[in-house]
Amino acid sequence: MQTRKLDYNVSRQSNSYVILFSVIMTLIVGGLLAGVSSALKERQNEQVALDKQKQILKSVMDIEGEEDIQALYASRISSYVVDINGNQVDAGVDAEDVDISKEYKNKKDPNDRFYPVFEFKGESGATEAYILPVFGNGLWDNIWGFVALDTDFNTIKGVSLDHAGETPGLGARITTSKVQERFQGKKIFSANGELVAVTMLKAESNPANLLDDHHVNGMSGATITANGVSAMFKAYMGHYQGFFNQQGGQNASLIQE
Repeated sequence: MQTRKLDYNVSRQSNSYVILFSVIMTLIVGGLLAGVSSALKERQNEQVALDKQKQILKSVMDIEGEEDIQALYASRISSYVVDINGNQVDAGVDAEDVDISKEYKNKKDPNDRFYPVFEFKGESGATEAYILPVFGNGLWDNIWGFVALDTDFNTIKGVSLDHAGETPGLGARITTSKVQERFQGKKIFSANGELVAVTMLKAESNPANLLDDHHVNGMSGATITANGVSAMFKAYMGHYQGFFNQQGGQNASLIQE
């Protein structure tokens, strides 16, 4: 009996036992880590989607406190995708799933991209604004946002802007209401129907005669960021020119990046 017990103890310490134990533990730990990673990734994706919904809504309305963003979005926003010519894409592509940042970074031909359109509905159910995404470059990294146009496809009702790494107190100010409110009421078309979008001027406090329908005050110490905002506004409003024409908006030449 004693000999058998000794043999059993020795066998437990054998290489095969150690290897088998290691494999089993690796599989268990690996499975647990994969499960945790999957759960975290799913949670992260949910947060990204929620933030996008919030940014879309903020372009046209005040979002305060702990409002139910998902419920508000579901009741006020309808969405679809159009091509460069303004034709609606019916190939099972959801506007919420279109990542314009990837298409921009991959330098995809604007003619081959998808363009999301988010219609904002009033309490009566009638469309009050068309919200369109914009994307570009700031000083240090990418900048992006949403532009809400009135039903005339010309007047800006509001914007929401964000950034990846602009300088705090300078370019990062594009996220503030003080800067974003400057765009309200501005026009993207000139009187003769040319798409000119809206340009941020260099100075912070410009004379009134310079602040016409197509210009807003810039940001002191953040000229490059301001130029990036102006460039992405003009580029993406140009990409949606076909859509404006389809909807009976102003006529203008198609502007592309």
